[in-house]
Amino acid sequence: MNLAHLKYAVEVARTGSINKAAERLYIGQPNLSRAIKELEASLGVVIFDRSAKGMQLTPDGSIFIQYAENILKQVEAVKELFDKNAPKKKRFSVSGPRASYIAEAFTRFSDIVGEEQEIELYYRETNSMRTLKNILQEDYKLGIIRYAQHHDIYYQSMMREKGLDFEIISEFCYRLLVGRESPLARKKRISLSDLGEYTQIAHADPFVPSLPVDEVKKEELPDDIHRRIFVFERASQFELLSRNKNTYMWVSPVPENLLERYGLVQKKCQENGKIYQDVLMYRRGYKLTELDKRFIEQLRQAKQEAFAL
Repeated sequence: MNLAHLKYAVEVARTGSINKAAERLYIGQPNLSRAIKELEASLGVVIFDRSAKGMQLTPDGSIFIQYAENILKQVEAVKELFDKNAPKKKRFSVSGPRASYIAEAFTRFSDIVGEEQEIELYYRETNSMRTLKNILQEDYKLGIIRYAQHHDIYYQSMMREKGLDFEIISEFCYRLLVGRESPLARKKRISLSDLGEYTQIAHADPFVPSLPVDEVKKEELPDDIHRRIFVFERASQFELLSRNKNTYMWVSPVPENLLERYGLVQKKCQENGKIYQDVLMYRRGYKLTELDKRFIEQLRQAKQEAFAL
């Protein structure tokens, strides 16, 4: 067993496929298969179950991969420590949903750390399925996924199975977001029946990990809404709401400064009592950096302020 074997096994675990792992590692599929078999023989355990669905970790395999990932990270840390030519640039990365309070947290965080001489910040707004891939298959360190609370047991089990540590950042019911000139903005109480003559603005990709696309769409985008505009970019969603008084959108609580900037009003709707959770996750064994901790601090503060409105 050597470091190459560890690297091969970790990549197969991330992709769930010998073919995909071989492509990412730039080696032949037969050579990779042979290396994995040699590794299993040297350890005397079966790391992967082979099936038509791909390569799935066995219970022993899950334990082995956790140790392998930590060993590889420690090796890289040692290399960086003694490599005089290694870049000293700090790096921070987070992937999460299109949520205004998270964007506000990142904005504050970027301002705080802006005086760092050598730093790179990566912030990606996307759906939960893509965020999970960013953490498991790419080089994003922090991820935030959103799902309905009644799926909590399923998602916590899924994250543990994939070797992720996690914590719930927020729990909330969606607020109704409308333009200041919308007739809905002047109503003291809003019922779901009031929305029938308005157009809903919706995220164009509301997908969450491992749930069938049709099931997600049925739950998040029910067929009883007659008119919808699907938009990917959060800023474009806000522009539509502020300029078209006949539109509305369901959102997590929005910070007051953004409501003022775009001329928007958010309303609670007692009939919409479905609870959602935003969950912070990162690979098991990953040690949060000082940059990570400073972002999480801003995230909690921005959430507290937005949710108090």
